Amino acid sequence: MTNLFSSFDPIVTLFNISLRANWVSAAVPIIILPQTFWRVNSQVIKLLEGIINYINGELVAVFSSLIIPGTVFIYLRFFFFIFFCNFIGLFPYIFTSSRHMVFTLTLALPIWLGRILWSIKNQYNSLLAHLVPTGTPNVLIPVIVIIETVRRIIRPGTLSIRLAANIVAGHLLLTLLGSQGPLLPLNLTVILIVGLVLLLCLELAVACIQAYVFTILRSLYLNELRRVAFNKTII
Repeated sequence: MTNLFSSFDPIVTLFNISLRANWVSAAVPIIILPQTFWRVNSQVIKLLEGIINYINGELVAVFSSLIIPGTVFIYLRFFFFIFFCNFIGLFPYIFTSSRHMVFTLTLALPIWLGRILWSIKNQYNSLLAHLVPTGTPNVLIPVIVIIETVRRIIRPGTLSIRLAANIVAGHLLLTLLGSQGPLLPLNLTVILIVGLVLLLCLELAVACIQAYVFTILRSLYLNELRRVAFNKTII
């Protein structure tokens, strides 16, 4: 029977069906809250966000206020792509693509070539003037120009060799040490396993460091010829 205090009853009868309407109404505000209110980032997501923020700060410091929109995003993608290739190669029976010169040279050459072509088109005076440091004696100018030209030409090769050599060296060391396990006594085998685990952790750090070095060096090479004014009158 409905009375004055029926509104305080937690159970409401409708068409002979008992409904806990009051309890349901209490849950409505929770249901309509945005999904982002319930989302809590995992430690992995927080780690990735920290890496992204750190590299973004480094790249912004390199390019300063003259940064072209989208440049940092491109370099961040390069970093995570190289790091993933290095990391996935640490698993057994998986070939590390970043240890091959064809792969690393493909990453290093397009940005280098694009930078050179862009400099020739937009600021060739600055490109040529940058070959001779300020204060160079006139006698040494031809030699310095040759040295600087060769240094710029071999940059994609040095970037590629640096990345590939570091990855290959670590994998060779893991392979050589791991192959000695069946030949050693039990006590030395345990020590070898501990050493391999530590070396694997070191290789994980190398995978991240090499991706970082590759990305930062590419950004420094790109930023080397950038000036406040992008025109052909720069000297």
